[in-house]
Amino acid sequence: MKTILFQGDSITDCERTRELPSNIIEKLYVKANYIMQGRTELGFGYPAMVAKELGDEGYTFINRGVGGDRIPDVYARIVRDIIKVRPDVMSLLVGVNDVWHGLDWNNGTGIKRFEKVFNILFEELTQELPDTRFIILGAFVLEGTATADRPDQPDRYRLFREGVAQVAAIERAVAEKYGIRFVDLGKILDEEAQKHTAKALTGDGVHPTEKGHEIIKREWLKAFNELD
Repeated sequence: MKTILFQGDSITDCERTRELPSNIIEKLYVKANYIMQGRTELGFGYPAMVAKELGDEGYTFINRGVGGDRIPDVYARIVRDIIKVRPDVMSLLVGVNDVWHGLDWNNGTGIKRFEKVFNILFEELTQELPDTRFIILGAFVLEGTATADRPDQPDRYRLFREGVAQVAAIERAVAEKYGIRFVDLGKILDEEAQKHTAKALTGDGVHPTEKGHEIIKREWLKAFNELD
């Protein structure tokens, strides 16, 4: 059975369940909450949608996305959450937090550091996992409640767009360098927003609605079906 690994930040995480705590009382309490809220190991977003589409075709699906992650955080998890998993296929969607955290929490990655770490990540992955096929989903941002201009940052949306565009350009370049399938979600979602409005795809400009996740699922499956 082939393993498909979804990797990234909160857009991939989508409130997926984690390994439960060892303390038995806390374990039972958390488990009950997960059951009541209907959470699953794949979360509620595009990974779960992909799994539903391909579920009868002999795949094991694993979601290791972590909300809030930037590229340095993904790299810090490279052994436990990627190499040790040894997936047959892995997709990665990351990059918006590398910009967002700089705007709001003085903890952005910076473009030069992003480029360096992103290159190192895939240099090591292609060496350590020569049989794994990779999909890079390009970073994206739309106008929404978290990205719109505000009094203290009148050019906030422009800074978001410019930063994420630079990140996506690096991701495309690395994909070309290592022969990896690249999905230009920024362009695709911009086009879809023209048809449906940005609010229909992501309320805050970052986290997709159900319709937004459906589009990412659609594009993920296109890329998957085009893998060698």
